[in-house]
Amino acid sequence: MKKLLSGIEPKKVFEVFEEICAIPHGSGNTKAISDYCAGFARERGLWVLQDELNNVIIKKPASAGYENHPPVVLQGHLDMVCEKDPEIDFDFTRDALRLKLDGDILSATGTTLGGDDGVAVAIALGIIDDDTLPHPPLEVIFTSDEETGMYGAAGIDAANITAKRFISLDHGDDSSFTVGCAGGTRVEIELPLETAAAVKPAYRISVSGLTGGHSGEEIDKGRLNANKLLGSFLSAVPGDVRISSISGGNMVNAITVNASCVVCTGEDLTAAAKIFEKENRCSADKGLTVTVDPVHCDTAFTAESSKLIINLLCELPDGVQAMSADFTGVVETSLNIGVIKIENNAFHVFALLRSSKDNKKAELTEKIKKISERFGARCYIKSEYPAWEYKKDSPLRKTMVSVYEDMFGKTPNTVVIHAGLECGLFSGKIKDIDAVSTGPNLYDIHTAHESLSVSSLARIYKYICRVLEAL
Repeated sequence: MKKLLSGIEPKKVFEVFEEICAIPHGSGNTKAISDYCAGFARERGLWVLQDELNNVIIKKPASAGYENHPPVVLQGHLDMVCEKDPEIDFDFTRDALRLKLDGDILSATGTTLGGDDGVAVAIALGIIDDDTLPHPPLEVIFTSDEETGMYGAAGIDAANITAKRFISLDHGDDSSFTVGCAGGTRVEIELPLETAAAVKPAYRISVSGLTGGHSGEEIDKGRLNANKLLGSFLSAVPGDVRISSISGGNMVNAITVNASCVVCTGEDLTAAAKIFEKENRCSADKGLTVTVDPVHCDTAFTAESSKLIINLLCELPDGVQAMSADFTGVVETSLNIGVIKIENNAFHVFALLRSSKDNKKAELTEKIKKISERFGARCYIKSEYPAWEYKKDSPLRKTMVSVYEDMFGKTPNTVVIHAGLECGLFSGKIKDIDAVSTGPNLYDIHTAHESLSVSSLARIYKYICRVLEAL
């Protein structure tokens, strides 16, 4: 059976990408794709190390004439964000992505594509498969669970990594390089609740139709967060509101597009929902929809517990907290209220804090802790990763810019981004690291509308090959 991407050059790159799209590889489910990459290397007689976290390190000796050149790392992550349209019947733990090619644009029907960061796997494996390419010694690193906390990069043993020159393939714009990024902190808030019998009519309130997006790269685009909108709507309901259930979001690093709750109240909320919907629609989220439907409900949380949920959700900060004083138009500090849910008779909030300043990250973390404590909630720091600081003198960047100018006749932009990259963690593990991140054009990552430019992936593959030749 002919595959969708058959015949597209470079063939091995698109062959690999289509094969990994058939392997479920969401965060926390990377064993199969890790095995695929390790097996790919073993079939070619290459040195490979696969650890208990499913990280993979592959080494390929230098091509003829490059034996004395310093080694180079090609790096990306194995896991993908699993987001889908609500109406799509799809199981990310079992189903192959349903690829769709429309001209130059590759996407997956109703789900994320996993171009972030499947393109890194495709490019790196395509390079090590081709014995005709000139290159220094290569050290290919694929890390696990980047999207949920960079756990693979945090736990990888760097003793087997000898290269100082580090090319990350986790970037979604072929006209620029990333040369620095924010650090991050993942926070979980747990608020104990008390239950009681439901005593009033019950309604399901749903917030949907939002744009969403990456909680770092799109946090400054004015996009609405469904979790915060739901809290705001509930806070405006007069009288007692008794919450029976509440949930929103799937990933802490994605701006939440859907949230819902079941509440017991004597108020008719239909008209209020339409007014709220109209007042909160904006240019970034014209599709905002708030619906109210009658449902049956047997139990709910007490009025006091329900009020704590609503007030906590309203008071927690969300979105951009400060812009950078060093880089124009770059966010310095932000917070994303990514996931809310009820579990084990407690209200849980999962948030991702980002900042390029360690002291600002610490200040915002302390603020969240104090807000949590005021409502009787516990606050846990689940993981932290450092910022990747911009390096003014970078021989690797100089070479990559020179090759780019020679190939494309223009100078690439060099940017410091508000998203987190594993270069920050590796900079703490590899002394004197010289890192640059690049990649093909990706659109709407971390959403069900994610797509990839096929021609851009082909260009970046050829570009990386030229860079390796120049190194």
